[in-house]
Amino acid sequence: MIRIRFRQFLDDKAFKEKRKINLDLVAQETGIGRATVNRLANSPGANFSLNVVDALCKYFGCDPGELLQHIDD
Repeated sequence: MIRIRFRQFLDDKAFKEKRKINLDLVAQETGIGRATVNRLANSPGANFSLNVVDALCKYFGCDPGELLQHIDD
């Protein structure tokens, strides 16, 4: 299974920028739909397009290999 480390990156970004970042703000700033952002935060193992991964990498300033993690089933 591929895990998206969304929550970890979101917490790190909020800490570094010393501000609270909610899911609505992530949706607004990335152009990703609110429902998709909610699934990212709350549904481990959910499937997402490469466009979503690309938008998240731009938002968090990371590479896909940092954002995605392989977990043995």
